[in-house]
Amino acid sequence: MSPVTWFQLMAMMFLQYYVWGSWYVSMGPYMSQTLHFTGGQIGLAYSTTGIAAIIAPLFMGMIADRFFSAQKVLGTLHLLGGLFLWRLSKSESFPLYFAMLMAHTLCYMPTIALSNAVAFAQMKNAEKQFPYIRVMGTLGWIAAGLVVSFVLRADTTRLPFLMGALVSVGLGFYAFLLPDTPPQKRGQAVSVGEIFGLDALRLLRNPSFAVFLAASLLICVPLSFYYSFGSAYLSQGGIQNITGVMTIGQVSETLFMLAIPVCFAFLGVKYMLAVGMLAWAARYLCFAFGGPEGPGLALWLLAIALHGMCYDFFFVTGQIYVEKAAPSDIRGSAQGLLALVTYGIGMTIGQNTAGQTVNWFTSGTGDAAVINWFGVWMTPTALALATLVFFTLFFREPAGNQPGGKQDAVR
Repeated sequence: MSPVTWFQLMAMMFLQYYVWGSWYVSMGPYMSQTLHFTGGQIGLAYSTTGIAAIIAPLFMGMIADRFFSAQKVLGTLHLLGGLFLWRLSKSESFPLYFAMLMAHTLCYMPTIALSNAVAFAQMKNAEKQFPYIRVMGTLGWIAAGLVVSFVLRADTTRLPFLMGALVSVGLGFYAFLLPDTPPQKRGQAVSVGEIFGLDALRLLRNPSFAVFLAASLLICVPLSFYYSFGSAYLSQGGIQNITGVMTIGQVSETLFMLAIPVCFAFLGVKYMLAVGMLAWAARYLCFAFGGPEGPGLALWLLAIALHGMCYDFFFVTGQIYVEKAAPSDIRGSAQGLLALVTYGIGMTIGQNTAGQTVNWFTSGTGDAAVINWFGVWMTPTALALATLVFFTLFFREPAGNQPGGKQDAVR
């Protein structure tokens, strides 16, 4: 790639995740403290990303891959998504708020795959080049959080949505200047099963793969508690500049990503996945027993810093496991199936479960509402530990996935 193309793609990826990072963390504190929405409503709002993740593959497979250049679809969706996000910032009734958020996420979630497609199309060696492009997305998320907390000081206001809308519209116009990425499957037939990775269901004949997929779905239920209520909980507990503070998790994610190759050599896939699940339980225990001062504050910060281990050791390791376990002819479908089960079905169930759990542990309404956060956080702790026990008892690591082994695909 030329230096100009490198810069174009890095800027695209930075802005792509800046949009999401602008509002995702601060939305919980804003909904709870400013709009006074219920726990169930907050959980439902966060479930929009999971619902959109289920629909996004259908959109990509039916439209973007076959009719229009990826950069044009990317630009159009960001322009529309920015308008919906702007309208959301002015919404104070939950039905309209939810409708605008749903519309925005339906526009945004397909752009994740589209931005990747634009980047991959320009690369000769994606394995070496893509990480340097993709890391700009993590930096964009971190930058957005720092701006919200330390520049705008707007963690519980509508300003993060307005900033996200502005950047989304800007990225929408910028996308039309990106290198042309024509549709790769123009004129080809397609099935719904292929789009959603259902042709990879044959992998379930392998008991360990079935256990892995079930554990992936189950672990998404407790993890959704963090995404839906972690920032709201810490903000209510007295943590200032919460959106910026939460970027500690993205820094941790970057560091643990670099550690994955070394950990693989010593642990193998089974214990990497198990450590990831154990980290989720440890994180929620830190939330439950932590506090705003002294050792309690250290526990809260540790809970945020554990994000890298929680995410990378389970989700990134899981993607690597699927890549190695699936035969070459269905690897793409297998990754699609994993995304559908986790980011789609699992997260949608988890975020609604988290919302209803908060409702269960809430007494009073409005300004008088009191939440038993200890009970809230012990719930995902128990769920994560139960998933860990299930996984470690029934998952049998293929010899090739053990340290030093030679991988054979699951047939």
